[in-house]
Amino acid sequence: MTRTHTVIESPVGGLIAVAEDGALTGLYFERRRRGPRPGDLGTRDETGFAEPRRQLAEYFAGERTGFELPLAPRGDEFQHQVWRLLAEIPFGETRSYGELARRLGDVALAREVGAACGRNPLPVVVPCHRVVGADGRLTGYAGGLDRKRYLLELEEPARKKEARLF
Repeated sequence: MTRTHTVIESPVGGLIAVAEDGALTGLYFERRRRGPRPGDLGTRDETGFAEPRRQLAEYFAGERTGFELPLAPRGDEFQHQVWRLLAEIPFGETRSYGELARRLGDVALAREVGAACGRNPLPVVVPCHRVVGADGRLTGYAGGLDRKRYLLELEEPARKKEARLF
């Protein structure tokens, strides 16, 4: 098991990409509230990150709406269920924590869904930024609400942007 990391620059700041045996295990905002401990990153190595770097550049340039990367996030079974639901939210759309909890079979799980979103080790790639409050307001985001707002605006459909202008 070989763990390595690099920093990928982006419009939302540096993203610390962590890989293990060819799969992305983490993508962390620099200076985020709950990031990995330095010892969990492995050695710094620029090799092996060409594809994540390319796909993230395309995403931020507005040329990519989804990611095709080998992923191996660490979490418990419930977190993995939530992260799978996050990956199903279409580009340019949002879902509420309650909607995701309902999909899991119990609307009372909304708070736990929020906690699993907060522990998502692959933000942007596994789009937890697409989850909003029941009233559509932006709520918690490990990378900060400014980053969440930026990502949602980046993904906002042109017709919706135009409607806001008039």
